[in-house]
Amino acid sequence: MTPNFETGLMWFRRDLRVADNTALHLALSQCRKVHCVFVFDQAILGLLPRADRRVEFIRESLVEIDAALRQLSGKPGAGLIVRHALASEDIPKLAAELQAQAVFAARDYEPQALARDEAVREALAQAGCAFFTCKDQVIFEGRDILTQSGTPYGVFTPYKNNWLKRVAPEDLAQHDSAPLASKLRERPLEFLRPVPSLGDIGFEPTNLASLKIPTGERGGQALFESFFERMDDYHATRDFPAVKGPSYLGVHLRFGTVSIRQLVRIALQRQAAGSAGAAVWLSELVWRDFYFAILANFPHVARQAFKPEYDAISWESGPHADELFVAWCEGHTGYPLVDAAMAQINQTGYMHNRLRMVAGSFLVKDLGIDWRWGERYFAEKLNDFDLSANNGGWQWVASSGCDAQPYFRIFNPVSQSEKFDPQGKFIRRYLPQLAKLSDKAIHAPWLAKPLELQMANVTLGKNYPHPSVAHDEARAKTLQRYAVVKKSNPQPPQI
Repeated sequence: MTPNFETGLMWFRRDLRVADNTALHLALSQCRKVHCVFVFDQAILGLLPRADRRVEFIRESLVEIDAALRQLSGKPGAGLIVRHALASEDIPKLAAELQAQAVFAARDYEPQALARDEAVREALAQAGCAFFTCKDQVIFEGRDILTQSGTPYGVFTPYKNNWLKRVAPEDLAQHDSAPLASKLRERPLEFLRPVPSLGDIGFEPTNLASLKIPTGERGGQALFESFFERMDDYHATRDFPAVKGPSYLGVHLRFGTVSIRQLVRIALQRQAAGSAGAAVWLSELVWRDFYFAILANFPHVARQAFKPEYDAISWESGPHADELFVAWCEGHTGYPLVDAAMAQINQTGYMHNRLRMVAGSFLVKDLGIDWRWGERYFAEKLNDFDLSANNGGWQWVASSGCDAQPYFRIFNPVSQSEKFDPQGKFIRRYLPQLAKLSDKAIHAPWLAKPLELQMANVTLGKNYPHPSVAHDEARAKTLQRYAVVKKSNPQPPQI
């Protein structure tokens, strides 16, 4: 193929890997010379706390990309140009400085990213520079998967069935840049600098290293190889937070340090071989595409309920609601599984998926707090925060989203604890003050006998709080609160 451009600029964003990177492969295919850039975007960084694991994860992953580009090209001066600026202004400026005729990037689907890309496109066009984006972080995007009537899906199962029918080898093809790597050019002297430190961009180190969260492409591959060995059991282990069941690849999918195509290829192969675990995990990957499609086709979900009638719900407000919310955030609700889940996210930036449902349901349907409060808190705390999935998950527990749980499905935090952490191993890990309680009492300490509490050194109201609400009373109140949206009144089940 004859290259269409003399010089191109490849812009890394949510695709922080060299292997199977569609934007990098496209740039190398279309240009005789290619430079690569990442921008620590001040428009995003300015909204984050100064110690943020995600920024540190990105920074460490960039160090690996920088070295990988040099190794791939065989040129000591090649590597990654890293900037700290407003991306919407800096990308056109850098393209002009490098005399690039085209900029290449993998598509990003969040509203802020779409607005940024449109600004970049306009600025580049005024300078006579082309801007190409391509699909990388999903298998199917936007309106790729539609109903027979040509409309986007709002229910997952038929979407998944169509997704599975549609997926073909070309959707999962690997984009190998190695044969084209000679086109990677050495950086001009003024850009020949190492990846900036956290301090250089105004951030502080976190506990990322002590948590042993693997970063970069190598870290993502190591996690996936570890998960592959237990993938076949995923369906049986995924709901138990004390068990090593999940893949723990969320943050790697978020920042593209793993290829979604590789994950789907292998999941499909294992499913075809009869693996029930792989089939369930593949379904989770399809859910990810589904939530991306929901955000793209129903952008109002970023601000309000997918089902508009759910915006009529009257949530708790005022000082008491603020107190309840703070107690939830800090893991002081008096319900051990919820509190342990909140301790996990606060200490590590990760929360087990079952616990995201339990903690979310508790905030919305036990405390009566607007789901958007929880959505914002998770957005700040989660290492793997992704607008589409986070929004989809919160609207699911609030029953306001597409294909959500029915409004009358209200998780009982005690029975969920007894079912999914039966021996209290997870609770003991994150609430050591309850460690000496029996396997029975640890799920509901307020029901324990005074002598057992004393023997376990638990003093309710001092080293562990009393329950912030009574679940049965809260459940009844929630059913009243949701009465504004119910269309029928089936017998609400206890879960």
